[in-house]
Amino acid sequence: MVAGAGLRRMIATLTDNRFSATLVGLVVTSIIQSSSVTTVMVVGFINSQIMTLSQGIGVIMGANIGTTMTGWILSLNLGKYGLPILGVAAFFYLFSKNEKLRLLGMAFMGLGFVFFGLELMQQGFRPLRDLPSFAAWMETFSADTYWGVLKCVAVGCILTLIVQSSSATLGITISLAVIGVIPFETAAALVLGENIGTTITAILASIGVSANARRAAYFHVLFNTIGVAYITLLFFVLLMPFVKWCIGVDENGVILHVAAGIALTHTLFNVCNTIVFLPFTQVFAKFLMWYVPDSAKAPAEPRLTKLNAGLVKPTALAIEQSRNEVLRMGNTCDQLAQNVLHILKSETPDTKMVDDSQSGEETLDKLHDEIIEFTSSMLSGNISNGIAEHARQQIRMADELESISDYLVDILESDLKLRKSELALPEPEKSELLEVHSALSEMVKMIVRHFAERKTSKTLLTEVRTQGRELNEKVKGIRNRFFLRMSEEKFEPQIVIAFNKQLNAYRRVREHVRNVARAIVGVR
Repeated sequence: MVAGAGLRRMIATLTDNRFSATLVGLVVTSIIQSSSVTTVMVVGFINSQIMTLSQGIGVIMGANIGTTMTGWILSLNLGKYGLPILGVAAFFYLFSKNEKLRLLGMAFMGLGFVFFGLELMQQGFRPLRDLPSFAAWMETFSADTYWGVLKCVAVGCILTLIVQSSSATLGITISLAVIGVIPFETAAALVLGENIGTTITAILASIGVSANARRAAYFHVLFNTIGVAYITLLFFVLLMPFVKWCIGVDENGVILHVAAGIALTHTLFNVCNTIVFLPFTQVFAKFLMWYVPDSAKAPAEPRLTKLNAGLVKPTALAIEQSRNEVLRMGNTCDQLAQNVLHILKSETPDTKMVDDSQSGEETLDKLHDEIIEFTSSMLSGNISNGIAEHARQQIRMADELESISDYLVDILESDLKLRKSELALPEPEKSELLEVHSALSEMVKMIVRHFAERKTSKTLLTEVRTQGRELNEKVKGIRNRFFLRMSEEKFEPQIVIAFNKQLNAYRRVREHVRNVARAIVGVR
């Protein structure tokens, strides 16, 4: 929650560069300490088209490296400091009035729980060393042969499939190895299996989502499974000798620091695997495009897909997904304003453009409802004040943009109704209304551009207010001149009704554009 804004900017500026995508995955996962959460986010982002498949593949590879940070934290042997860290952090969490300080307190409470939990596990497992039955059972999974390594990999995989957290099973593995219940080699083989088991979360998150999102989840499985397959072949000839050389061994050849050795094994596996896979990112993307074909049937309606498919609670990054849909509403509004202007200027309306305009308004209605549903559920979760403010801003913008689209379609339908009756607005008034429409269309384009570029300067509001006042005075002048003409010329009632309806609609659009600008710059 503390790093939410920075993480959102990082995701938003992500490019197709495989190295930058990998770096993003590494940094994000190092901060949130869960490759499963990062991978599920990637599935959600790809599903909502915030991220491309090749970007997602890079982030997933980086996430696998980032999650190895947990092993290094656990290797610090800080179990006895768990409770003091937890107590001090709880004091700041409970009593500080500064939100960021409270959130940092919560983060360190979690760290304290990790160390304290590791200490409890180690103490709880110690009696198992003296149980002959347990020792005999563990010997059946000893990684002293290639077949034994494969059995340990399978056990680690199954355990992580059940727990759905490689970090949790890593903690258990380190605890067992540190107290001597299992040898180092067995623990290292279990860690390899845990890397396969952790892919289950992304697979579950990919159920019922787009083909591209499923491809990302399947890549996670391929990445870890292929990596484990070739690393196990090098287990005795390269991996174990290198780890022991780095950490050091005693006179009996036993590794000196078991926890650090396990952490290094975990890191080496993911770093080497990423180096191997990076040159073939596009190859795997093409393979997955072939293996998971696009659905022949397009979705019946636009859908704001909920990030992480209900598996993970709303996070600071989820707001970026809904922001993308609000921006989509803005772009649709902009296009609608341009289409309506083109139809009003045409002698004969373009039937396709009329249909597109009306369906565009329906799309905006659906998007509005889904954004409200998504952001409202986010507001009910445990989120920071900053993220809550962004969610409220998006609700305001969605409401205002939906209202703008309603009035634009009202103007269109009013014009079509006149044409159907073989009537038209007087030429002077029509020309002036077209000028008003053009000016409002440019204002809509301006606010959408500012939102897309994340500009929050209050100069936007000043400019919108200035242009809005000028338009308001112009609309009043048009109305007054038309009423004076009514006393001199006779107009059909339908023309008068249509003129008043369009004039009122333009004034309402002006007000809603101003409200969107207020929401963008953060003015209530």
